[in-house]
Amino acid sequence: MKDRPEDTAAGLARIEGYLMGQAALREAQEQGEAFARALTWLGAGEQEEISRRFAEHHLDLRKKMLAATVTRAAELRAEYTHRYVHLRRRTTGLAVAAFALCTAALLLLSRL
Repeated sequence: MKDRPEDTAAGLARIEGYLMGQAALREAQEQGEAFARALTWLGAGEQEEISRRFAEHHLDLRKKMLAATVTRAAELRAEYTHRYVHLRRRTTGLAVAAFALCTAALLLLSRL
């Protein structure tokens, strides 16, 4: 059974998404650990708690930013699709008008 290109692309996108998610998780944990290490007056258990909470907060912010980006991308897609349809209609109308004008001019010239 052969995979369709769409299936392969979807599979690769899922793998890429997973890898990006793991990288974001690792980054959040590293940032949390670095932040907690700077708080030298805290005990080890407190630093672990701060590190974990910082990482959770960091991931929540990333999710919100990603959701906002996806929403904005959809808005832009809709806006540019609307503009493209409008431009295509205008261009088609102008082309038809120019063709009609040229046809009329040729008919008038052929009668002379």
